[in-house]
Amino acid sequence: MSPEGLERLLRQVRQGQVTVEQALQRLRSMPFEDLGFASLDHHRSLRQGFPEVVLCEGKTIAQVVTISRALIKKHGSFLATRAEPEVARVIRRLDRRARYYADARIVAIRPASQKQRGHVLIVTAGTADVPVAEEARVTAEIMGSRVERLYDVGVAGLHRLLGKKDRLFDARVVIVVAGMDGVLPSVVGGLVDCPVIAVPTSRGYGASFGGLAALLTMLNSCAAGVGVMNIDNGFGAGCLAHRINILGEASFVKRRS
Repeated sequence: MSPEGLERLLRQVRQGQVTVEQALQRLRSMPFEDLGFASLDHHRSLRQGFPEVVLCEGKTIAQVVTISRALIKKHGSFLATRAEPEVARVIRRLDRRARYYADARIVAIRPASQKQRGHVLIVTAGTADVPVAEEARVTAEIMGSRVERLYDVGVAGLHRLLGKKDRLFDARVVIVVAGMDGVLPSVVGGLVDCPVIAVPTSRGYGASFGGLAALLTMLNSCAAGVGVMNIDNGFGAGCLAHRINILGEASFVKRRS
């Protein structure tokens, strides 16, 4: 249940439209729901502003379907990551609103009344980094952030990035996704005054060690204000960027008022 949904339920109780017993029945499974093989945290949307997210990787199709059905029933938003096409087709049968973002490997339901706020910019070093960047983009957008993309502007041709530096300066938070040598987040971090979230990818030749080389480069960045996610963790980057963005939006609205 979302904060808005809980507020609506409490109003209905106060106005006599819903009895206390009926409200208790609706709230009974709010903390968590025991499915036997999984315990769904239905309280998460109240604590963190977005429902529990399904990681499809490592689960059977039957488990994904059962979890997804329970979450969709309780919440207006839905997000399932690392969903292969076969899994995505099954989830989409549960609700016609569900959309599959193939590049991001995400199945999501976006609330109809949602307004995207703020400004997150996602930057990639190369085209091979786009799937991880798309996972970050879709995550941040479904959670409610306005997202722009600036792809394939890595250090092999730095003029491509510098030619778009105004877009960097306009962002409230920047996600930088890079494999190979993983240098791009340091470059961006040295140009902007907003938080930079670096995401190493597993793209690269043998000595990149599946993204470990990029991860270590980013952890050793000399640029201030750069935080580093785990390898290929586009979802984590999108979620963190959204939270930073929304905090900035709240501060902006407060200053204007």
